[in-house]
Amino acid sequence: MIQDFQLRVVPQVAASDAALKEYVVQEKGLDGRRVQGLRILRRSIDARQRQIFVNLTVRVWVDEPMVEDAFQRTDYPNVEGRPQVIVVGAGPGGLFAALRLIELGLRPIVVERGKDVHERKKDLARISREHTVDPESNYSFGEGGAGAYSDGKLYTRSKKRGSVERILNIFCQHGAQTTILADAHPHIGTDRLPRVIENMRNTILSCGGEVHFQTKMTDLLIEEDQVIGCRTADEREFLGPVILATGHSARDVYRLLASRNIEIEAKGIAVGVRLEHPSALIDQIQYHNRAGRGKWLPAAEYAYVQQCGGRGVYSFCMCPGGFVVPAATGPEQIVVNGMSPSHRNGRWSNSGMVVELHPEDIAAMDNGQWTIENGQLAMLRFQEELERLCWQQGGRRQTAPAQRMADFVNGHLSYDLPESSYAPGLISSPLHFWMPKFITERLQEGFRAFGRKSHGFLTNDATVIGVETRTSAPIRILRDGETLRHIRLQGLYPCGEGAGYAGGIVSAAIDGERCAEAAAAYLHQSTS
Repeated sequence: MIQDFQLRVVPQVAASDAALKEYVVQEKGLDGRRVQGLRILRRSIDARQRQIFVNLTVRVWVDEPMVEDAFQRTDYPNVEGRPQVIVVGAGPGGLFAALRLIELGLRPIVVERGKDVHERKKDLARISREHTVDPESNYSFGEGGAGAYSDGKLYTRSKKRGSVERILNIFCQHGAQTTILADAHPHIGTDRLPRVIENMRNTILSCGGEVHFQTKMTDLLIEEDQVIGCRTADEREFLGPVILATGHSARDVYRLLASRNIEIEAKGIAVGVRLEHPSALIDQIQYHNRAGRGKWLPAAEYAYVQQCGGRGVYSFCMCPGGFVVPAATGPEQIVVNGMSPSHRNGRWSNSGMVVELHPEDIAAMDNGQWTIENGQLAMLRFQEELERLCWQQGGRRQTAPAQRMADFVNGHLSYDLPESSYAPGLISSPLHFWMPKFITERLQEGFRAFGRKSHGFLTNDATVIGVETRTSAPIRILRDGETLRHIRLQGLYPCGEGAGYAGGIVSAAIDGERCAEAAAAYLHQSTS
């Protein structure tokens, strides 16, 4: 007999398999000798009151052996000699598109401008050590995309687009811990995700697909309004329908599309800063306890949102026990992001704190410094200008300009800064003065509101670090809602975050699968 139970337990019971089994046996009146196994199906923390509880859905096997596999496996056939589809980009959108193509009996040819997930590490280290950014290998470009070294969060609200459970199961099949199937906010961790990505690549290769690193797409091959392949920087041509999964930072791709008169449009983004607190302080605030999280609870998370001046101000990509990283993709840029290891046991916690920015807001900027012409690339150009200004304020290196949080809100220069996880280093700078007023005034209002909601959150022990600009793509590549192909061109499938249709690892993965299915339908139609 297999039974599922809804439980509400204290953290020390949830943290121990033995304690949890004993609790279930006593609470549900079971004979402990007959219980053959127990598995947590769902887990979330309720920290709304001083007494913290963990909500669990638990499956119990009574009088029958426990099923060993905690996840569902997907079969991947050999696709050597089958029709091929070109996948540009090896981020989550591209990798999951390639895996889905294999399921559908098609051969994926993946071309990735950056290096494999392990070689990328050397270039990431140089950013912090030498302040040198490789424009083809950084926190955004390379195998795994921007998600590979920026935390591995798997939480998404995009459940109408496809099966989140399916995506999580495929991650588990390739080496992710099965706890991601249970946690309300699943997270693999920066230390574990690269191995998972490498296993996905190995599946693609073992099934007869191809993966080409350091192979940058420079043009699309178009004949009579039909994309028949792509050309790369080394003058090779790869033939087949193209799934374009290049990520939100491939600005050269957006400019290529504009030059080829492929329909794109400016879309809204969110821009702001990284906010870093001591993790112990966030634990104290969120768990309502001066002792913090104690022995049984994980590093605390938070989520804030506030309407300020007609635009949303909100926390983004919160990294408990994590660190702030330099995420520039080229010279004369400062961009910051956040990440956490799987244990989330670092001294600091951080999140993006960002303000909604719509295309029409660009024209309304009242500072001549921010006069950017309207058009398809307006939001992209604004990102570039803000990142360049931040680089200048940071001493023209990867040193990031920063300010104590309360000083930022009150318009004061910080004469010194707290310790920080940001490896390239910080330099005190009046962000409230040189960032656009449209952003700073709303952030200041938002921080005051968050401080009222959570006593102690607004503090000079926290650091505001500039700038967070890569929350999403500044461009949307227009596509048909039914076929997912580009509106004007047959055989081109704009995919994932870079196309403006996803936001995060899971939603990009789902979109990749849908694009693979659309490409398969197109190939079937064209050959039938």
